[in-house]
Amino acid sequence: MRLIPFVLAIVMAAPVAAQHANSAAGHDMGGPQETGQSAFAALAEIVTILQADPETDWERVDIDGLRRHLVDMDLLTQEAVVARTLRPEGARFEIRGTPRVLEAIRAMVPAHAPFLAAETGWDVVTEDLERVAFNRFYILRP
Repeated sequence: MRLIPFVLAIVMAAPVAAQHANSAAGHDMGGPQETGQSAFAALAEIVTILQADPETDWERVDIDGLRRHLVDMDLLTQEAVVARTLRPEGARFEIRGTPRVLEAIRAMVPAHAPFLAAETGWDVVTEDLERVAFNRFYILRP
């Protein structure tokens, strides 16, 4: 079963409104606000924000790292298969996928679990069961 809305909640702990406006001389050109692909739109928006900040240290900006992160998010939300088991103490999610999707799972789920826990007050535990090639993701209610 695919639980895309749940996985989105995990990986989008701080949602990004991935839009940027086309403008010339400060006037809206009336073009589309969404660039057509969310990862591209997020990159464009972040670059625009960084360009507007005179304090941006471009030596420290890692656009390639951001791009890899966005690719992992895309793989996790669109390719991972999630099985949910309800338990008295909460829920258990087993997240599976192809070898490349597993890389994304291993990168994203443990990294975003603390944000989900902080936002919800839930106990969130991740466990990588490499021998069976999937991550387990537990959510325990407060």
